[in-house]
Amino acid sequence: MSRAFLQRLQAGPAVLAPGAYDALSALLIEQAGFEAVYISGASVAYTQLGRPDIGLVSFDHLADVVARIRERVALPIIVDADTGFGNALNVQRTVRVLERFGATAIQIEDQDFPKRCGHLAGKKLIPAEEMVGKIRAACDARNEASIIARTDAIAVEGFEAALERASAYVEAGADIVFVEAPRSVEEMRRVVEVLGVRAPLVANMVEGGVTPILSLNELDDLGFRLAISPGAMVRAIIPQMESFLASLIAHGATKPFADRMTDLAGVNQRIGLDEMVALGAAYDPKSRRAAE
Repeated sequence: MSRAFLQRLQAGPAVLAPGAYDALSALLIEQAGFEAVYISGASVAYTQLGRPDIGLVSFDHLADVVARIRERVALPIIVDADTGFGNALNVQRTVRVLERFGATAIQIEDQDFPKRCGHLAGKKLIPAEEMVGKIRAACDARNEASIIARTDAIAVEGFEAALERASAYVEAGADIVFVEAPRSVEEMRRVVEVLGVRAPLVANMVEGGVTPILSLNELDDLGFRLAISPGAMVRAIIPQMESFLASLIAHGATKPFADRMTDLAGVNQRIGLDEMVALGAAYDPKSRRAAE
């Protein structure tokens, strides 16, 4: 799957991968017809820790999320592995475990630990040479998984330095390149001009971030091959949850909000209750005898 997905990105057109944070969100992405799912470290922190994206999600926690999502969906899974959770040796273990648990592509960034969301201020970077070593280590450790190299250098060292870092990461073996947080369409065009012929490029669409929000077709026209919306689903459901809770506390019942909810049958239909019951019955000798 990993090689096929990389070939799909190389061939185009651009792929849109919404951000997931658990098996249900990934399942809904698959059922909606998307080609890939992006496991967002930020969304995992938001939903499972109730905390910001500042490096609080542990490696074991992320690996567990990857395994649970892979058990439920067949889509290519792109995993945000933050800084790789340590030095080059830690990166190798991160890559091996995440690939074994089902990752199709693994993203590693050049921030120092503790990392921050790519659209937050106050980021710090490791030296480019250290990141090159981590990418080489990741490539040596993987079986088939694609390695995505992300640089956050625009906000720290400037735009040209970010392009230099990204070029070095391609030389080190990165399959896909992610220059985080360009501040204008002109900067996005420049990223494509410098790097687009060397590797598929990632565009990160963050509502309220510093990068212009463009459609998938617009990003494809620019030359990006993977568009991610890491925290969009969380930002979509927060107002809905707040509205539901406001209604519940005001009315003391869910009925006034029922037309905006999925009922029990709807939930069970989406998560495959009938299929699971039928599968269980196929293994149950009593059920088989009753059917006969």
